[in-house]
Amino acid sequence: MSYAAKIENSIPLTDYLAAEESADIRSEYVAGQVYAMAGGSELHNTIASEFHTLINAQLPDECRAWQSDMKVLVRRGEASYAYYPDIMASCEANDSGNPYIRTNPSLIVEVLSSSTQRIDLGEKLQNYISLPSLIEYVVVSQDTPYLRLFRRRTHWQAESYYAGDTVNLESVGLEISVERIYRRVRKEVGLDIRNSNY
Repeated sequence: MSYAAKIENSIPLTDYLAAEESADIRSEYVAGQVYAMAGGSELHNTIASEFHTLINAQLPDECRAWQSDMKVLVRRGEASYAYYPDIMASCEANDSGNPYIRTNPSLIVEVLSSSTQRIDLGEKLQNYISLPSLIEYVVVSQDTPYLRLFRRRTHWQAESYYAGDTVNLESVGLEISVERIYRRVRKEVGLDIRNSNY
């Protein structure tokens, strides 16, 4: 999802978190600034929902996965950031003291659009990989069967996967073909429906 508009110049994190619990429109917090979030397209939501379903079905009972309604809180130096990842998973207890946020995900997934690419591959990438608990960060293209995987064990070097490739998400024990993630949007992303091989 993209940012719709900047709400305020600077507010304390505690005020943002309190207001967000009853807000009609979700917002993300970026170092004191609050940005309203635009809704996701049908294509974006279909890809994110399919991927979330695959991840959630694979998780052990002690783990949980969330789709776009659970915030992740990142603190870097004196700055704080609160985002709503498209998908987030964790096998750890919530150590934030707040049932609306997580600070210790093992996996984060963002589905890219042209309006979010710069943020998801720039600001969010740098903030997410600063989380000590994070094992993998996945960025999924909305327009073509392509994803980038960043892993802690490879020092966050990007791995690219395309149609015909299989990706192994070590954080959740899921091995999946790229085409499986796009199975409901094959026409929109240029995959030939007759050649489905997931």
